[in-house]
Amino acid sequence: MEKIHAYNHFRSQVEPALISKLEEFRLLGYKEVSEGELWDYLTRKKWKRVKEEIRIYEIIDDILSVKISDYISFTTIEAYKHNEVNLDDEDEMKELLK
Repeated sequence: MEKIHAYNHFRSQVEPALISKLEEFRLLGYKEVSEGELWDYLTRKKWKRVKEEIRIYEIIDDILSVKISDYISFTTIEAYKHNEVNLDDEDEMKELLK
């Protein structure tokens, strides 16, 4: 069950900033990133520690300051966490080494 993040009530207000960041990603060649995936990155990584009195301009600044390299690193680590590989299985090892 997904936990509701404390900043979710800002999401509709900051949607233009999210769209702007996604357009920047697309210009850099990363066309597959969705608004939901970007928001997930922000809530799980950037805003892991919730500030009680955060202002909307701080949230917008966080969105606009996301670097594609940070996002890609996060998604790569998450993929490794959720993809268990059995290195004792010879066929799986050969598949990885292709």
